[in-house]
Amino acid sequence: MGLTVEQRDLRDAVRGLIAKTGAAESAWPRLCEEIGVAGLAIPERYGGAGAGLAETCVVMEELGRNLTPAPMLGSVVLAAQAVLASGDEAACQRLLPAIADGSAIAALAWTTPVGHWDTAELGCAARPAGRHWELHGEAHYVLNGASADVLLAAATTPDGAGLFEVDPRQDGVARTPVTTMDASRDLAVVRLADVTGRRIGADAAAPLTFARDQACIALGAEHVGAAQRALELTVAHLLTRVQFGQPIGAFQALQHRAADLHVLVESARSLARAIAADAARDPDFGLRAAAVKVYCSQTLTRTASEMIQLHGAIGVTWEHQAHRYLKRAHSGRHLFGSPARHLSAIAAALIDAPAGRSVTREG
Repeated sequence: MGLTVEQRDLRDAVRGLIAKTGAAESAWPRLCEEIGVAGLAIPERYGGAGAGLAETCVVMEELGRNLTPAPMLGSVVLAAQAVLASGDEAACQRLLPAIADGSAIAALAWTTPVGHWDTAELGCAARPAGRHWELHGEAHYVLNGASADVLLAAATTPDGAGLFEVDPRQDGVARTPVTTMDASRDLAVVRLADVTGRRIGADAAAPLTFARDQACIALGAEHVGAAQRALELTVAHLLTRVQFGQPIGAFQALQHRAADLHVLVESARSLARAIAADAARDPDFGLRAAAVKVYCSQTLTRTASEMIQLHGAIGVTWEHQAHRYLKRAHSGRHLFGSPARHLSAIAAALIDAPAGRSVTREG
């Protein structure tokens, strides 16, 4: 599936700026100030550009190419979309403008150590305390959790799942960065010890599920970008590495492996773009988001593994960047739920659905 003229211009602008700044954290402020990437999927009335998930995925694909550290996934997609889907107008007016212009980074503390990202398994719990709520518990794998200016917490309440705004500076909030396999992805453990929170919206099960599904597709686009770049670097090596008097890319066996990877990456890109483009009107959005998560994570895993194999001995050295793509693939497989869990949800929904009717996936 191709891009529109505007989406191609966005892609070129993001790629050009990353090329100038390098795949460093310093790229994020410029991406926000000069291109406005943080506000793409936020409505104009909250300071955003009013675009959609498709445009967000264009940016995610470019961030994935060079494994650029950026809070796009955790702040702009997961946290901001949960607030937006809550329908709480006051919360949207209060929180989204700063997220949209990049002056604030938001984090959503959600899952338990198991990492299912299920609305029935929340790391924190909340109880009423006068006009506010009191939260306690521990959430894991919190994207940008240690540095976030805006902290949101998904918590179990007496009436179901709730979404809460928590001041990250108050006593009782502990945010601990964790050592990750993928050093370019910031994750933290957030512990809440009877802290005060402000509830956002009513039942948060649907908003959390929606935000997670959006994040699965955005992560899939990032994985496509990473897989594409890994393939490009691998092909360049095949064309320059000489063995037995000729480039190793001249050997048919290696040509076939590269061609298979090309087909795999292009099919993953088509899937991610098609689902992102139809997200707003797709009744089976949850299931298709799960399909994107599974297929794109498997695509990056295979491409990164082949990258190391086809580079030979240099592919397993610290100095070469091949290992960084494999680490991104491994960490991404488990973010927002493992492929096996998503496949089980898809299979269960398809088996239980009556003939001729659409199927949906619960959180």
